This record gives sequence, C-alpha cells and structure tokens, in this order.
Amino acid sequence: MKISIASDHAGFEQKQMLVDYLAKQGHDVIDRGPDTDDRVDYPDYAELVARDVADGSAERGVLVCGTGIGMAVAATKINGVRAVNVITPQFAELAREHNDANVVTLSGRFVDEATNRAILDAFLTTAFGEGRHTARVEKIMALENK
Repeated sequence: MKISIASDHAGFEQKQMLVDYLAKQGHDVIDRGPDTDDRVDYPDYAELVARDVADGSAERGVLVCGTGIGMAVAATKINGVRAVNVITPQFAELAREHNDANVVTLSGRFVDEATNRAILDAFLTTAFGEGRHTARVEKIMALENK
C-alpha cells in the first residue's frame, strides 16, 4: 500500500520509527517530513499528507504530533479526507469499518510506539464495512459541498 506520513517536532521520533516499520512491511512510504526534530507547525505537514490522500498519490495517510488532535483537525479541512485521531487499535478498526477513515493521526507523546504500531496494523488491514455505513459516509462527505 502507498502511505504518506508526516509529523511535527513532537511526533518526529515516532514518525521516524514508523517509517521504518511500514517500509519493512513492504509498504511504499512517502515521508513528507520533517527531517529533524526542530520546531515546525503541524498544519503544514498535515496538509501535505492530506493532499496526497485526497489526490490519490497515497492510499492512506499517517500523521504524528504530540496528541494527534491538531493533525486531525487540520487534515480534515482538505476535501476528501476523513482523518481520525486514534489511541487504541480497536478505535482504528472502528474508524475504518464505520467511517472509511483514510488518514490516521497518532500521539507521539501519550501513546507508546508499540501501541502506535498496533494501531497502524489495524488501520491498514481493516476494510470498510460498507452496508449501512456507506450512506453515512456519503452524508459526511456531502457536508464538504454545503
């Protein structure tokens, strides 16, 4: 799977480890930065990943900041993106099954690397549940056009 990933300074260390983890699993990883843990503004990096997902350059997006919250808020501003801040693997499964989430945001400060790897595993392997969820996701996406 082609995955776009980025972080801010607070998520930099985990982002680096997750890039390696995803590549070792055979994913094609687009690392949108940053290249150091120097202070940066997370909306800039959230936009890069969200646009990759929205335009089809990547199938899924991964963003890491201190909490994941700011990244989720920023990424959802891009049409076509359904970003979710996730702190457990079960939430990742539900976000995919029920909401067809295409960007996951992770906490680099409050969630350990092993849990974030498990979250990514669930996020990348869980299919959208379709059925009754399809109409709900269509309603969510229609909000962009109002």
